[in-house]
Amino acid sequence: MAILKKNAFSRRVPDLVTEELVAVLSRRSSFEFKQLFDIVHENLRARNAASGGEEMLRLRAYEKLQNLVARGAVRKNGKKYKGLPSALANAIAQQNGHLAGVR
Repeated sequence: MAILKKNAFSRRVPDLVTEELVAVLSRRSSFEFKQLFDIVHENLRARNAASGGEEMLRLRAYEKLQNLVARGAVRKNGKKYKGLPSALANAIAQQNGHLAGVR
């Protein structure tokens, strides 16, 4: 049986939902998820990047937000979410393939 080699590299596309979540949560104010999603959805529509339907986008945004909470980049207090700017910057750098302080 022949083993196929993959010679071409694959490039990951930027995660626009996480980028928008980080941008909004970096504003130093608290948001409930509905408010946060409305802002993120409007920003993605302005960038022509809101595809797949609003409900699917809502699910993806909630999943990405919970991942940021689990990584410690966002603090959840009841139903409000507040971003921690330094942790958010580190999280977005890791997502884009950069490690802070490592060359």
